[in-house]
Amino acid sequence: MAPFLFECATPNRLVVSEPVDEVIAPGSEGYFGVLAGHAPFLSALGVGRLQYRRGREEWVLAINGGFAEVGPEKVVILTETAERPEEIDIRRAGEARARAEARLSGKTREEIDFARAQAALTRAVTRIEVAPRR
Repeated sequence: MAPFLFECATPNRLVVSEPVDEVIAPGSEGYFGVLAGHAPFLSALGVGRLQYRRGREEWVLAINGGFAEVGPEKVVILTETAERPEEIDIRRAGEARARAEARLSGKTREEIDFARAQAALTRAVTRIEVAPRR
């Protein structure tokens, strides 16, 4: 199959703009994959691992929500944040995970917003999964 254009942008920067063979994104209702010639659609995105590939080479980003616009020749991802593995501070992500887990377990004295704490945990775990193993 012929490659199609993939673009991923945040409010601050264009993260990716290149031809690819496949994109796998975290939709709000679960992951979805896109190949060239896909039927057009729009989707809300969740927090998760965004993968894209050309040939046998594969890349991954940690993204935080947003929207995907899929067409037969182009996929555009607009997201709040997108981080390449080398941009992730794994120590900081581990600390964020520990704080979120403590909030969710009730081991802190503060009243918590469960949805916000769960979202923080999901973001931290995604960043840890995407971060390069050092």
